[in-house]
Amino acid sequence: MIFEWQDPGMTLDPLIGRVHALWQALAGAPVEFGRSAVSVIVSPRSKLCPPSWCGVVVLGGAGIGTVPTAEVAVQLRKVAAAVPPAALVQTDVLRAELPVAEVLGPTTLAYLSGSDFRPMPTDRTVTCVPAAHPGLLALLTAAGQEDAGESGLDEISSPAFVILDGVEVVAAAGYRPWPGRTAHLSVLTGPEHRSRGLGKAVASAAVAHALDAGLMPQWRARPESSRRVAHALGFQEVGAQLSIRLHDGEGVSGG
Repeated sequence: MIFEWQDPGMTLDPLIGRVHALWQALAGAPVEFGRSAVSVIVSPRSKLCPPSWCGVVVLGGAGIGTVPTAEVAVQLRKVAAAVPPAALVQTDVLRAELPVAEVLGPTTLAYLSGSDFRPMPTDRTVTCVPAAHPGLLALLTAAGQEDAGESGLDEISSPAFVILDGVEVVAAAGYRPWPGRTAHLSVLTGPEHRSRGLGKAVASAAVAHALDAGLMPQWRARPESSRRVAHALGFQEVGAQLSIRLHDGEGVSGG
């Protein structure tokens, strides 16, 4: 996955200030996005990544990174000084320079302001149901473990916005709260009902609900299909997130 972003300050200002504040808060220790580099800090409580892992978030031409120990900070800072910020969310770059044992990501980060939102028209009825609706569990099961896990639909706390085929939920979307009044979107369409615009329809309803509540919609995605849905709704990709675990005994213990 190759990343090329515009300066987010030019595309999402002033929303980008909220995005910076969100990830700085998740870092778990004082850190700021610079102008053209990645700031690496030691933060065992970081939520940029699982415990004992290293996490990197790059927004535009700058980024932040968290590591569990000072020893690992030295390693990651050395890499950060030698490559452009966007390279630090490239798996092959990190594998070439560090003893990487496991990787999560990279995932793109996209955000949306109310003025950029493009509601998605549909001839299907989108119904609002509780997040505990039993049809969601059936949809997660039908989608399979990988797609269900990727969607995060089982973690939503907002109402779920669904399309029904009879009594079966065939597409659903919702969100869960993140810091900084952020709404982290989750969308899932049943395997037999994809490529029909259903994901866009339910996602549009969930985004509208989040915006009406004064929240900042966030879309994190790896699959191209998910990224296309976000783009259709008006989301702009401004960066990416990557987490790595280093080999035991080579700078960090396993997580």
